[in-house]
Amino acid sequence: MAAESANQIASPLTQPVTVVWGVGAERAKLLARLNIFTVEDLLLHKPRRYEDRRKFLAIRELRAKESATVRGKIVAAGIKRWKKGTRAMFECVFDDGTALLHCRWWQAQPWMEDYFAVNREFVVFGKVESLRPRTIDHPETELVEPEDDEFIHVNRIAPIHPLTEGLTARVMRTLVWRALEKYEADITNPWEAGGVSPGAPSETETRRARSDAPYQLPSRANSVRMIQFPEEFSDVEIARRRLALDEFVVLQKQIRERRKKFETNAQALPAGGDNHLIKPFLSALGFKLTDAQTRVLREIRADMRGEHPMRRLLQGDVGSGKTAVAACAALMALESGFNVALMAPTEILAEQHFRNFEKWFKPLGVKVELQTGNRKTSNIQHPTSNTQLGARAEHTTRDTQHVSLFVGTHALLTGGFEIPNLGLVIIDEQHKFGVAQREQLVRKGRYPHLLVMTATPIPRTLGLTLYGELDFSAIDELPPGRGRVKTLVRAADKLPKVWEFVRGKLAAGRQAYVVYPRVEDTGESGIKAVTKEFANLAKLLAPHRVALLHGRLSGREKEQVMADFRSGRAQVLLATSLIEVGVDVPNATLMLIENAEMFGLAQLHQLRGRIGRGAHESYCILISDAGDPITRVRLKVLEQTTDGFKIAEEDLKLRGPGELLGREQSGMPNFRFGDLVEDLDLIKQAREIVTQSP
Repeated sequence: MAAESANQIASPLTQPVTVVWGVGAERAKLLARLNIFTVEDLLLHKPRRYEDRRKFLAIRELRAKESATVRGKIVAAGIKRWKKGTRAMFECVFDDGTALLHCRWWQAQPWMEDYFAVNREFVVFGKVESLRPRTIDHPETELVEPEDDEFIHVNRIAPIHPLTEGLTARVMRTLVWRALEKYEADITNPWEAGGVSPGAPSETETRRARSDAPYQLPSRANSVRMIQFPEEFSDVEIARRRLALDEFVVLQKQIRERRKKFETNAQALPAGGDNHLIKPFLSALGFKLTDAQTRVLREIRADMRGEHPMRRLLQGDVGSGKTAVAACAALMALESGFNVALMAPTEILAEQHFRNFEKWFKPLGVKVELQTGNRKTSNIQHPTSNTQLGARAEHTTRDTQHVSLFVGTHALLTGGFEIPNLGLVIIDEQHKFGVAQREQLVRKGRYPHLLVMTATPIPRTLGLTLYGELDFSAIDELPPGRGRVKTLVRAADKLPKVWEFVRGKLAAGRQAYVVYPRVEDTGESGIKAVTKEFANLAKLLAPHRVALLHGRLSGREKEQVMADFRSGRAQVLLATSLIEVGVDVPNATLMLIENAEMFGLAQLHQLRGRIGRGAHESYCILISDAGDPITRVRLKVLEQTTDGFKIAEEDLKLRGPGELLGREQSGMPNFRFGDLVEDLDLIKQAREIVTQSP
């Protein structure tokens, strides 16, 4: 029985890749460069493309500017050298009996003459550059060797895997075949109780999967064979979907187990409050909360009165009023006698929060402290003891004389900085922080409540995977009384008219942001930098004063620049994307962004959110000369909609999830087969499988 249990735990697939015939110590080192360490890693090494070698194209049938695969023997080869030996090109000529094909490599290597020897036969893949003569530059080639395993490489749809120097496509394909032949019976379902019955893949099963609905997927073992050595090209997508489902289920199980463990170990602090601070705060606010804000606050209060500590993600588009909701959440904890920490990604945003919260909370008798790398308002030594931290109050209201809201940047994470009696952690612009940083701040208390906020709308496909352990709230309406924002995309040759328009608005008393992608000039043609353009812009917009803001200024300098812009002493703020979060100047109604193609859609939407905060109509003008059709389509999206969720979905499709959030920052898993853009149905199915499992 014990031996049986051990076999279940130690799968043959977890053995080192050296158990596969043909993998010695040296080859294992090469495979390690591709992150292949085990048998399973080798079996799941996804091909990057496939070649149909069931019937090769005749060389005489090649077409210009099209990619093709042919098979032929070398009839001539050699190196062509230019005068003075500055350049050397290697060229060989293939013959398949129908015509000749010239293949050229513009950087000749010493090994080529021996490898591309006359009478050797090769499979050649590449894009045909010309037909007179028929020529392919830098093709992919594979030597045809008359061996017993020739059937693995020709007369089939052949996989072409990612490689590294020293490993050929033929060797990689052979190793995968050998691993599959020996270990296919050990490939079982990683998430279903009991796994999948081992055995050879069923032809009936494969045919059924090809014709059935998307959810009728083949077994995992069959899927691995289908993706490595498909019988039909349609097999590849069928297999990919099954293997993607496995990845999503494993991830959802991990999320569920983390949540269960957390709820088992963590007892919530009673921080629902009693309204004695929130009521006067809302009365003095000067505006009424929207229905969406009120709904979200009810969800937050229920969490903070619940059995388990709150773990909630608050999404809200630019200008939707997340800060007011965060203030109410903070007051609930403060009313209950707990300290609150609010972490922002930049000093500019932290300073702005500090000013807002001090203005709001000072009349309520609540202290607001600031902790950034540049400025600290207090060393914070509160008399609350550790025994109080773990104690449960007998009634809702605690003594609020010694509790504070601590606003800061990463400086809140420093080891010597402690926040006793921490009841609530608020993270603003969550996607700007790593998962580890979030946890580091939470660990300064004993299971405090956690509210993470983002104005970068996260498409649901990402939300289901990245933040599955968090509950979702969304503020899906904007407060009334905001000015309309018009977005216009213009080519650089329209800049004289654009600047004329800007000067007119400045003369009428409005203020403007001008955004460039670089701090310093890097020599890239046509890419503007704020430090280089500052003098030109100051002259162009005179007599209106231009202020300069970028990340290399000191904290004190940034603070002074922002104070000048907020007060109206400076009418134009020339900046990098540093201003994308947290800058709130209602009189700023213009934003001009040059080299707009250098920014992501979600980032441009964030930048655009700096205007339209007052009652005046606002204008965001995107300047771009990008000729790429995809770039033009991207920028047109911003002209057509101000819906952040639609923009985020489009950004996800065009740039991918890594561009939208950043894998390192978000903790996003690196899927081999899953596609967060296309596989929403599989993500939903994975959640259903995990929810229904015991």
